[in-house]
This record gives sequence, structure tokens and C-alpha cells, in this order.
Amino acid sequence: MLMLGLFAVLVFLICLNVPIAVALAVAGIVGLLVTEGTNSLVTVALDMYDGSTKFSLIAIPMFVLAGAIMNAGGITDRLINFVSAIIGFVRGGLAMVNIGVSLFFAEISGSAVADVAALGSILIPQMKKRGYSGPLSAAVTSSSASLAIIIPPSIPMILYATSANTSVEQLFVAGVVPGLLGAAGLMGVAYWFARKYDLPVEEAFKIKRLKETFIEALPAFTLPVIILGGIFGGFVTATEAAGLAVLAALAVGLWYRQIDIRHLKRAMLDGGMQTAVVMVLVAASVLMGGFLTRAQVPQEIAQSILDFTDSKWVILLILNVFFLIIGFFLHSAAAIILVVPIVIPLINAAGIDPVHFGLVVTLNLAIGQQTPPVASVLITACAVARANIWDVTKVNVYFVAVLLAVLLLCTYVPQVPLFLVDYFYR
Repeated sequence: MLMLGLFAVLVFLICLNVPIAVALAVAGIVGLLVTEGTNSLVTVALDMYDGSTKFSLIAIPMFVLAGAIMNAGGITDRLINFVSAIIGFVRGGLAMVNIGVSLFFAEISGSAVADVAALGSILIPQMKKRGYSGPLSAAVTSSSASLAIIIPPSIPMILYATSANTSVEQLFVAGVVPGLLGAAGLMGVAYWFARKYDLPVEEAFKIKRLKETFIEALPAFTLPVIILGGIFGGFVTATEAAGLAVLAALAVGLWYRQIDIRHLKRAMLDGGMQTAVVMVLVAASVLMGGFLTRAQVPQEIAQSILDFTDSKWVILLILNVFFLIIGFFLHSAAAIILVVPIVIPLINAAGIDPVHFGLVVTLNLAIGQQTPPVASVLITACAVARANIWDVTKVNVYFVAVLLAVLLLCTYVPQVPLFLVDYFYR
């Protein structure tokens, strides 16, 4: 009964447009007051501070900053030119360039919103000039940006690893193959649209052009080598790699002598606000998490589901449906912080690999970023393209189907995401 009351309080506050972090903290404090009295509130401030200052969380602002430097330093433009030289000769090649550059940008920023804001402002106007409709331009940009939370580094993966007390490095490795599969599927859908609407070929394939753009983009290629090579090789942790990414992005930007200080300042302020929202959510979740743990709520939920079925495949199906539903209404950070601590006892009891489940959660939330009403990435893409969200959604459903197929494959064939993890770590 108490849990239902707290849930009602939480929903009521959110409906009043109270920030989720504040609503979560209020619900947690009310729960502690009812069950343990005022003495339980003595250490609230310290608990919130300790929960939001974990070492692994430092990676979040660092990766956001690296992405901002990358976009302000001319790195993005050179990547677009290089990818265009590779696949620009294919019909609808500009859409594929969009997806290909997102694949690379995802390896730096770890944020889908940063991806769509940075690349969309450059590529969407070009796509519309070349005959792409506004909804198609926005759909390609939005869906490909969600690769940013599947391919390492990934901010949602960092939050999941912190909440589930598992290895963020192993989660990063697990995201490589699903991210590449997702990119290939999105390119396939883009090619189908290109054939359907007779979209143009961008440029003939020329070895000379490919060589020129490769040489120009070569310094930028050091970024994923430093980040992913350092993590996969065991030389640095994810947090240390984030710091190196900032230094490397700054060095490459200075090499190109093209850093736009005003653009960088604006991007850093936006990234700082994004990071602050996440950190406040993390701090508030400590209060709710403490209450739930003391009340044994996660264990009771786990036992009730295990009484219904002990098949881990059925449990994964139930959780997939659950995460897909909450993805309609919650941002990825809020969904992870609210739900993961509750379901982890169930995952452990069912014998599900927490790294495998972390990837499943990430894929679900990537889909949630594309499904209204709360679809932060889709809304950002629509704003850049100046397109109606429902018109974009009608087109985007085909790209979302690709992400859903990758989710089902990774859920029920765990070797797909985990074979690299087994090779490197087990």
C-alpha cells in the first residue's frame, strides 16, 4: 500500500510538471519518513552527495565536452567529406553519409541528443536542398543518432553500470556489434527510400577524392583509436578514456586551426546543463534507492515474477515490453535510474548476465528516444528540420523497426553482443 501511495505521489508531481529529479527525491524522503521517522533524514545530504560523486560518472561530462570540441573544431566537417567520398556515389548517399558520420560521432560524444544537434544542423539543410523531404531528413538523422547510445562510449551505459554495479568497459565492448548491425540496417532502409523516391547520387567515386579526404580526416581518426583502443586494450578505464578524449579532441581541433570559440562555448554550456540534469537525477535516486532497498521492494518484485515463471527468456520478454512502454514517457537517464535498481535482483535470480541485460536496456532506450510523446532525440531532429513530429514518425517507423530487430536479436541470441566480451574479458 505504501509503494502505491509513493508511486501516486511521484506521478502526481510529474503531471504537475515538477522535474523528475525533484519528484523522485520527494517520494524517497516521504518513504523514509513513513517507515523510519525523522532520524533517517539526518544523512540525506551526504547520501545524495556520495551517490553523485562516483568515479565512473565523471566520464559523462568529459564525453559531452569531447563531442562539443569535435564539432567546434572542424572535425565533423572533415568526417562528412570523407564518408561522402566513400559512399556518396550510392543513390541516396547523403542519407548514408548521415548514418556513417553518426557512427563515428557516437564513438566520441556518447550522447544521442548531442549527435543530432551537431550533425543535424549541418546535414539536414543539405539533404533538403538535394530533394529529401523534411520528415525523411529528420527521421534519418534522429534514428542514426540513437547509435550514439549503443556504440561505445555511451552515457546510458555508464549510468546502467553505476546502477547495476557492473563493468562499464564490458558494456562498451558489448555495444560494438549491435551498433554496427544497426548502422547497416539503417543504411538498408535509407537505400530503399532512395530508390522509392529517386533520390540523387552525390558524386562519382574517385580514388583521388577519397585519398584527399582521408588525409584531411586522418588526425580525427586518432580519437576512436585512443578511446576504444585504450579501453579494449585494458590501458585505461572508461573514465580515464573520457579525459583522454577531451585532450585528443582539443589537440586535433588545434591542428586544424578551426576552433570556433563561440560555438564551443555554447556547446559547453548546453553540455553542462545536460550533465547537471543527469547528476541531479543520480543524487535523487539515492534517496529512493535507499528506501526501496530497506523496504525489500526489489526482492519482493523479483520473487513475484519468479513465482510466475523461472524462464529467463520469458522474463526478458516481460522486461523488454516494460522498458519499451516506459520509453514512451521517460528519458533514458530517468528510466535507468528509476527502474534498474529495482529489477537487478530479478536479473541476478534468473541467471541473466548483467552485461547482456545492460545492452538490452540500452537498446530499449534507444528506441524510446524515437517514440513520442517523450522522444528527446526525435523532437530535436524535428526542430532542426522544421518538420511535424507526427509526419516524421510515419517515416521513422521503418528505421525504428531496424532498431527493434536488433533488440530482439541481441535479446535472444546473446552471443551476438557478448562474444567480444568473452574474447577480451572472460
